[in-house]
Amino acid sequence: MEMTERQLFILQAIIENYIETAQPVGSRTLAKSGLVDFSAATIRNDMADLEELGYLEKTHSSSGRVPSEKGYRFYVDYLLRPASLKPSEREGISALFDHDFYEFEKVIQEAARIMSMLTNYTSIVRGPEMYSATLKQIQFIPVSNTHAVAIMVTDTGFIKHQTVSIPKDIELNDLERLVNLLNDRLTGVPITNLYNQILKEKERLLLYHLEHSTELYHLFGHLFGLPLHAKLYFSGKENLFTQPDFHDIEKLQALYSMIEKEEPLYELMKQPEGDGEGIRVRIGRENLFSEMAYCSLITATFSIDGEQTGTIAMLGPTRMEYGRVISLLDFFSVDLQNVIKRQQTE
Repeated sequence: MEMTERQLFILQAIIENYIETAQPVGSRTLAKSGLVDFSAATIRNDMADLEELGYLEKTHSSSGRVPSEKGYRFYVDYLLRPASLKPSEREGISALFDHDFYEFEKVIQEAARIMSMLTNYTSIVRGPEMYSATLKQIQFIPVSNTHAVAIMVTDTGFIKHQTVSIPKDIELNDLERLVNLLNDRLTGVPITNLYNQILKEKERLLLYHLEHSTELYHLFGHLFGLPLHAKLYFSGKENLFTQPDFHDIEKLQALYSMIEKEEPLYELMKQPEGDGEGIRVRIGRENLFSEMAYCSLITATFSIDGEQTGTIAMLGPTRMEYGRVISLLDFFSVDLQNVIKRQQTE
C-alpha cells in the first residue's frame, strides 16, 4: 500500500506539528491548526492508514498520534524543507569566527558552544585524527628567564602547547638553535613517526651541535606525546534535561552515562569510508546503541583540501528541528572550515 498525495501532506503536517509542540497530534487538532484543509474525519481515516503503514504511532496517554522512527526517516529523506536562516543568524555566526584563534582547540570549543546555544541541543565536535597529521612547525617562546612556552603545530591545524622550565645554565641562543634544527629536520614528518625521528636526530645532530643537548631534548620530549585518536568537545550536555521527550529518568541517566564514556559517540561520529562529506542524519535505533533509541544525531564533516579534518554533531530527541539543525550545520561547517584553513596558512 502506497501513500497518497494527501497522506504525504498529512504526515508532513503531523510531524511538523509534533516537532513544534511535543504533544500527540489528533485529527481535530490538525483540522483546526490551519496546516491542512481537510475535514477531521478525512484526517482521522488517513492517520489510521499511516499508522498501519508504520509511519505513525498511537501513545498510551492520548488518542493522538506521534511520528514513528520510520516516519521521521521518511520525513528527513523525502519531505524535509531546508529552513532559511535569518540574516542576523548568518551574520552572527560569521562574526563569531572573525576573531583570530590561536589554537585549533579554542576554535572547536567555540564551535561547540555556539551551536549548542543556537539550538538548545547538545553539540559535539570531533577534532582531527593524528594518524594522518604531520608536523608543521615548532616554536619556543621564552616568558621569563626560567620558563618558556613550547608549541607544536600540525598541518591539520592542531596546536599543542606546554609551559616548561628552562634548565639552569642553558642560554636562549641554544634554545633558538634547537628550534631551528628541529624545524629543519622534522617539518613534514608524520606525527606517528615523530618520536622515533627525534631520537635519531638527537643522536645525529643535537649531540654534535649543542651543549646541554640532553636537557634541551627533554624540554620538548613530552610535547610530542600527542593522542592519536581525535578528541571530543562537548557543549550543552545540560540541555538533555530540558527536553520534554526525556521524561524517563532512568533512560536519561543511561544516555548521560553513555555520553560521559565518549567512546560510543566517538565511533558514531567517525565518517565511514566512501561516505564522503556532507550531512548525515541518524534516527533512533540507527544510532546502534540502545541508550540512543530516542535520540537523533546529525553530523557534518569539515575538511581542508579534500582531507577530512573533523566532524560537528548535534544530539537531541528524535523530535528534533531537522530542517533548522541541518541548515545551521551546513552553514556553520563552511565557516568553521574557512577558519581552520585560514589558521593553517598563517
